Amino acid sequence: MGVNPVALPAAVVLSVLHGIIPPIHREHSLLSIIFGLLSALSWGAGDFTGGLASRRVGAIRAVFYASVIGLMVAIGAAIVSRESVPAIKAWGFAFGAGLFGCLGLIFLYAAMERGAMSIAAPVSALLAAALPVFVGIATEGLPDFLTVLGFGFALLAVWLISNGGGGADDLLSHLADLRLPLLAGLGFGGYFVLMHEATSGGATFWPMVSSRTASVLMLLVYMLVTKTSFRIEDRSALPVIGLNGVLDLSGNGFFILAAQAGRLDVASVLSSLYPGSTVVLASVFLRERLTRNQWIGILSALTAIALMSKTSL
Repeated sequence: MGVNPVALPAAVVLSVLHGIIPPIHREHSLLSIIFGLLSALSWGAGDFTGGLASRRVGAIRAVFYASVIGLMVAIGAAIVSRESVPAIKAWGFAFGAGLFGCLGLIFLYAAMERGAMSIAAPVSALLAAALPVFVGIATEGLPDFLTVLGFGFALLAVWLISNGGGGADDLLSHLADLRLPLLAGLGFGGYFVLMHEATSGGATFWPMVSSRTASVLMLLVYMLVTKTSFRIEDRSALPVIGLNGVLDLSGNGFFILAAQAGRLDVASVLSSLYPGSTVVLASVFLRERLTRNQWIGILSALTAIALMSKTSL
């Protein structure tokens, strides 16, 4: 592929942002909300560009090359920012996070290929958001009432936005197909938890290097085992893949900052609202109509943000 022209400038920008942001402390919960929302916006835009790239080169190829570009950006940002190399323990947690996240993605695609698309996205997204909430409550205690209420609205939003026009009847009719979506959700939720552990010491970029390395290696093995071609026929897709890699990495970076600034559960729930920005972008650029459930989900997400923000003002 050669060096993607997006990688080096993106690394410089990320490292500059990392340098000018003041040291983050636990009480800066408003920063956690801001970074969590920026993570959702970045991941949502990343999913949108990833979807565009997947249509041209295939899903696994698009994810693989976007992960390679993300790894390049993370290495560049770590070098430019002169971030201290974290302990081996942090590298291990981050590597595990990358494996969990990649497994979640593979399980999600497998579920969709088996025809469970209508429930795969909402079930996996809901579990990915819920798992860190339980871990956060178990390790940090129960947050205030408004924040807990915000969690409820946020989880409802994740379900409604991801599920589109489906409902409870659709879920019940596909109970036998829940295994893979549940595994996908555990993978994504495991990523949140392990990445939080990896970055609890203050490091940002080197843990992302470790997690991206794990993702690239796992996708490489998966493509070799399934004999998926590495060749990209449509070269016009490369800029979109590059943008996808940068946006996805940015989402990871903002999630890390959100979790460092506040609670794991708050950061994870807000970051999990990324389907909202994906469907809005699809509506604006692809003229895809939002369903009634998705509009209700967006309103629910805004309510959740307002409730959690109120406790920080």
